Amino acid sequence: MKSFKTLFAIALFGLNIPTESIISSEALNGAWETNFTNDDGREVHVVAILSGGYVSSAAHYTDDNSFLYTMGGAWKADGNTITQTYEFNTQNVEMVGESETYEYTIEGDILSFKGDDRVWKRIDNGTGGDLANAFLFTGRQQNGEIVARAITARKTMKILSGTRFQWIAYNVDTGDFSGTGGGTYTTINGKYTENIEFFSRDVNRVGASLQFDYKLVDKAWHHSGLSSTGNPIYEVWTPREIIEKK
Repeated sequence: MKSFKTLFAIALFGLNIPTESIISSEALNGAWETNFTNDDGREVHVVAILSGGYVSSAAHYTDDNSFLYTMGGAWKADGNTITQTYEFNTQNVEMVGESETYEYTIEGDILSFKGDDRVWKRIDNGTGGDLANAFLFTGRQQNGEIVARAITARKTMKILSGTRFQWIAYNVDTGDFSGTGGGTYTTINGKYTENIEFFSRDVNRVGASLQFDYKLVDKAWHHSGLSSTGNPIYEVWTPREIIEKK
């Protein structure tokens, strides 16, 4: 098995700016991808999304689309170092709440980490969709009224770049992981469409496309339509920066 440090180093992101620059959160926003061959000889595809002050990465096997791992949390950049504080980590639950810092260099669209020979390629720069941000699930409509969901250690986060999305359900106190899924998305004429590329709970959902109505109300994302099981839903997702200012 690869070391945890190596797994972390291949679970972040890339950027197209000179290596001498001081990195800002705005410059790093976007989605990034890499591929590597696991110890059992299987190819793994990893996508990382950096948005709204948070980063999440997810890996799946390319031969059957089965889910492999996910990790993420808050991050900050200082020059050519990146520090991540984990909120979830299916590779090592004991790292939840801990922070690690890594050095990196950038040449063109390629990012490499010190001590690792793998590289990341930029997918998008955080533009292209209306919903690029990190959101928490904060409410749903019941009997025509919005019922708020309390913000506790149990969280469901949805993080989006300009073209990619991932949702993750987890507990920041215990490190318990409940599930994740993600892929590509579009926002066109009030319609949010997601195309599933991985789903930890049911690989048979890979390849499905789901379309919903969406609108932004005071920056909160209102999301309505039919769930993957065909049931009507109306959800409210609030940007994390709004929640954390309260």
